[in-house]
Amino acid sequence: MKEIFRKSFQITIFSLLLVPVCLSAQGHDFELSKNLETFHYIVHELDFFYVDSIDPQKVIGAGIDAMLSEIDPYTQFFPESDQNDLKMMTTGKYAGIGAIIRQYPDREWICIEEPYEGMPAARYGLRAGDMILRIDGESMKGKASSYVSDKLRGESDTKVQVTVRRPGVEDSIDLDVVRSVIALPAVPYYGMWEGHGYIQLNQFTENCSREVMAALVNLKEQGAKGVILDLRGNGGGLLNEAINIVGMFVPRGTMVLETRGRIPQSERTYKTERNPIDVEIPLVVLTDGQSASASEIVAGALQDLDRAVIVGSSTFGKGLVQSTRPLPYNGVLKVTTAKYYIPSGRCIQEIDYSRRNERGEAEHIPDSLKHQFYTAAGRPVREGGGIIPDVICKMDTMPDILYSLSQDVVLFDYSNEYCLKHDTIAPMDVFEFTDDDYESFKEFVCNSEFEFTSSSSRGLTTLRRIAQIEGLADKASAEFDALAIKLEYDLRKDLDIFRDDIKRLVGMDIATRYYYQRGGVIQSMGGDKILSEAVSLLDDGERYNSLLAAPANSKE
Repeated sequence: MKEIFRKSFQITIFSLLLVPVCLSAQGHDFELSKNLETFHYIVHELDFFYVDSIDPQKVIGAGIDAMLSEIDPYTQFFPESDQNDLKMMTTGKYAGIGAIIRQYPDREWICIEEPYEGMPAARYGLRAGDMILRIDGESMKGKASSYVSDKLRGESDTKVQVTVRRPGVEDSIDLDVVRSVIALPAVPYYGMWEGHGYIQLNQFTENCSREVMAALVNLKEQGAKGVILDLRGNGGGLLNEAINIVGMFVPRGTMVLETRGRIPQSERTYKTERNPIDVEIPLVVLTDGQSASASEIVAGALQDLDRAVIVGSSTFGKGLVQSTRPLPYNGVLKVTTAKYYIPSGRCIQEIDYSRRNERGEAEHIPDSLKHQFYTAAGRPVREGGGIIPDVICKMDTMPDILYSLSQDVVLFDYSNEYCLKHDTIAPMDVFEFTDDDYESFKEFVCNSEFEFTSSSSRGLTTLRRIAQIEGLADKASAEFDALAIKLEYDLRKDLDIFRDDIKRLVGMDIATRYYYQRGGVIQSMGGDKILSEAVSLLDDGERYNSLLAAPANSKE
């Protein structure tokens, strides 16, 4: 077997060395030839002389991954065994039961965090809060969430038996679930909000533009005066879906994007190909630091065309285009082939992966190399650094206790108990986690084993440690002790100080239990100050229009 591997590897390397037919003895081609041959001999020598047998797939795979990591984070190799991951990235589909599972520290069992609405897990009776004891008879005690996830996935139309322990039920429950293709909704929620249409788009997967179009048409039928397209947290996806979404708001044939690369095949101009839904309705696009790639194409193109006001915080800054290339043995290479340029002519790529510092870290494009461009109306915009909103508005920093509660099992346990006491709750658009409910939550947390260390306390501990290293701890001991008393954590006090934020968090978790993702989104909207800013802007037509108008003497 070893000899077969060695010969096949030599043939592969030899084939690579023949492309192009005659490699130059100098320059780039010579360096490529030399290093490929060196790599071949290193693997050969390891395989023959190393004290233990090497695993070719593991060793060479690690080499491939290390090589690609020197290029950029988006160029990746997918062997045949990982094709499902690639499919999931591009289509949003996989075959399984359709549920989010979660592993909590100090818990032996993986839990069902959220079944997806309409998917097999929900249809066959799995609920949030269920602890997975066995899958097809195999104990899941102590298993990692990745292992449990792999067991739950499988071919569509195959059956898997899931044994769970349900809160409030003494005996374990066996459920036979038939797997199916899981298509995650790109639009988990849309609806009317204070007279305007709101659409949350989570990902640019296959046919997501159809979901957006259906939502837009429905909202217009309901009398929406304006539209809010929420792209916060949307990491991007398929380029053609982004073009289709822009095309709903601008005339057919509008240029949205150009791609430019090293080879002629990567150079292409993308224009909208369908008739628009509405070219005049006021439009606001919400962005944040996690809005990337296709999200930035939509936000940036609509900004460059003066068709929408962008509200929120600056986007991620990914202006690179990836294509897939087939490889032998059913492998696929996802490789960066071009950069994209939106209508003003700017590229919004934030990091230059060809420039690296002495630590090997890719560098941000310096401001001195960023050029100014202009929108269709003459508004100045800059390249690099993502899309800068027309109205900058950031969410408040999350309090430490809020983050800790969201990650701790205490919230999960409380929601389980709440659901045991409430067979139903009010409709999702009127449900409210009341003050009385919050008092019960506060007592639940205080009587639990929930532990929390504030950032100030952690900072004081670090400062003490530094003082000890520098020999100053004894000198400042009294001051440290006094400060520690003032910073002493008071759980009840923090639960009162951050009451509104925590109420919203718990309300979202409970609403999701009864109404899935839609319920959680609605609960989050009430305290969303960026959404409120968007509504305020749409209600003020004069301000909205002034933001899209060209400033005087904007072009030189």
